[in-house]
Amino acid sequence: MAKNDLIGGALWDAYSKKVSERMDNPTHLGVLTQKDADEKGAKLIVADYGAESCGDAVRLYWLVDSNDVIIDAKFKSFGCGTAIASSDMMVELCLGKKVQDAVKITNLDVEHALRDDPETPAVPGQKMHCSVMAYDVIKKAAGIYLGKDAADFESEIIVCECARVSLSTIKEVIRLNDLKSVEEITNYTKAGAFCKSCIKPGGHEAREYYLVDILADVRAEMDRESVKKVADKGGEIAFAEMTMVQKVKAIDKIIDVNIRPMLMMDGGDMEILDIKDTSDGFIDVYIRYLGACSGCASGATGTLYAIESVLQEQLDSRIRVLPI
Repeated sequence: MAKNDLIGGALWDAYSKKVSERMDNPTHLGVLTQKDADEKGAKLIVADYGAESCGDAVRLYWLVDSNDVIIDAKFKSFGCGTAIASSDMMVELCLGKKVQDAVKITNLDVEHALRDDPETPAVPGQKMHCSVMAYDVIKKAAGIYLGKDAADFESEIIVCECARVSLSTIKEVIRLNDLKSVEEITNYTKAGAFCKSCIKPGGHEAREYYLVDILADVRAEMDRESVKKVADKGGEIAFAEMTMVQKVKAIDKIIDVNIRPMLMMDGGDMEILDIKDTSDGFIDVYIRYLGACSGCASGATGTLYAIESVLQEQLDSRIRVLPI
């Protein structure tokens, strides 16, 4: 049976080629033994991590030489195909690094390394959490080797303990994907999908950071940056990025110069009633004809075409004008 029969065509298409290749043919799947370590004069490290939130588990094997360099590494994964692919890439990123540098590898590093191009996520949002294990099992292995607790390597602030999602991950995902709701954050990272304590105050466990607050803060930062960009460009702003009031004023300005004089010559006029962004990507502008234009046959043909063409050319090609 084909993978897209098992997973679903649309979902399967959301995986990068690198992920699908490593699902089928992981490069570093296997086991390292004490015999392997002895042959290479290295120390064998074996670390296990299980994600209680989704049931996946991974075992990481390192051979570390006398200079603290990871000279060989393998993994065994017990979980979904995405967990296998992310574990395989995690091992690849460890190879050749000193243990002290390997602990700096994050889940985002793993996911980014699996992308076919820098701007397209490697996996669909609902599978992003599968790279979480990389973050933890590396630190467990490093802790075993250096005689430390894994928590000693924790430089990230963890917002969601269930899915082990950090504050920096959540902020970056909001920015990269222009997320506007907590539900979208959960879909992309799995933060808030389990015990829900991290979503907002009032859950069974108090948290220092909550998704609702992080989202509000990041969106506010993005808005400030947008305003600054507009200022840097001399006040210009794309029509789609304007507020409702700004959109109405922009349309009125175009109408005043290009359309209204023509309408008033025939004893008519028009007004803007509403502007809506549609789910299929259009910007619908609802208008009402006034005076002699009200009920005129041209209002649904030539005049309407002229209004729509001018607005599309000067403001946004996705504008549709709908008379009411």
